[in-house]
Amino acid sequence: MRDFRKLQVWRKAHQMALDVYKATAHFPRTEIYGLVSQMRRAAVSIPTNIAEGCGREGEAELGRFMQIAMGSASELEYEILLAHELGFIGPDDNLQLSHAIEELKRMMTAFFRKLTADS
Repeated sequence: MRDFRKLQVWRKAHQMALDVYKATAHFPRTEIYGLVSQMRRAAVSIPTNIAEGCGREGEAELGRFMQIAMGSASELEYEILLAHELGFIGPDDNLQLSHAIEELKRMMTAFFRKLTADS
């Protein structure tokens, strides 16, 4: 069992969730149950799955939850693109969020590879 708070990849994912909450705070009210909800769920799913995997026994279990988290990261990456193209996220926020999710996905991939190499 690992302490997820000590993982750099979890800290980056947690910050991503906070950033998504801030970025979606000013979306149109008509999107509160649509894109806002979807983006927030995907963003929260990433650090949540990393944390859950850390609470499981063995590297294989953590790896499985990392794969789920990586799927949520790809989902969020698309939703950021969609929100920008719909005009809900300005160019600066889009650039910041897009770079952050790309970096997070690279970190997650590297961590997953390390997990599977150690198994």
